[in-house]
Amino acid sequence: MIREATPDDVPVILAMIGELAAYERAAESAEATEPQLKEALFGPQPAAFALIAEDASGPVGFALWFRNFSTWTGTHGVYLEDLYVRPEARGGGHGKALLAALAQLCVRRGYQRFEWSVLDWNEPSIGFYRSIGAQPMDEWTVFRLTGEALHTLADTAPANGA
Repeated sequence: MIREATPDDVPVILAMIGELAAYERAAESAEATEPQLKEALFGPQPAAFALIAEDASGPVGFALWFRNFSTWTGTHGVYLEDLYVRPEARGGGHGKALLAALAQLCVRRGYQRFEWSVLDWNEPSIGFYRSIGAQPMDEWTVFRLTGEALHTLADTAPANGA
């Protein structure tokens, strides 16, 4: 079963974020807190949204996403930040059901793109994504500005900057 997350799901979502970070070999990078996640998902101006995959045992996976925008299509899209299914529930169709629910949301709202990133070593996920018709965007490289470099660039902004 796939359902929208509720504020009561924040602790389990946060726990699964930690599990995902460990799987991705970056456990030390998962710094989000329950209050931050609750504000981001359920505050007055939500920055992100989440779906929960459940079976008889309770929550077994989640998808956390936010809207993006394409200047080329002139429409919003969905960017999937995290997709995670607990190891004991993998192979049960939960990941595909989460992706299908987000694809349905895109179609219903007229969004023309549904995008996400995957680590290049994560062959099981890459194979799964290809099996549902997703295409890698090999010609694109993701860039990230963080930490000292972010602050250094910010210091160069004009005083009346955004």
